Amino acid sequence: MPDSGQDLTGNRPSGTLTGVRSVPPELVQHVAATTGLPESTAARVVSDVIGYFAETPGEFVRRRHAELHKRMKNEQIWDIIASELAARPVAAPPASPRQLRRMVYG
Repeated sequence: MPDSGQDLTGNRPSGTLTGVRSVPPELVQHVAATTGLPESTAARVVSDVIGYFAETPGEFVRRRHAELHKRMKNEQIWDIIASELAARPVAAPPASPRQLRRMVYG
């Protein structure tokens, strides 16, 4: 069994967080069967997706701010991040631009 945060090949995909120990085998088999990917690749994809959605709201806000800040000004970023937070599978409570800024800058 891989260490915490590693995929089935023992690698730690970007976006995979500590605490994501393994991926459901039936999900890996489904992704492999429906995409034609080898099971090892499907396992990495599933692990990465699970890790992506395992981010805390604060981790998500900091990551998205860093990504968006490369091409936008902060005034535009806060509304985008707030709407993305609300659209996640397990939505975070609504946050004001001030609360989002505090997550990023402390």
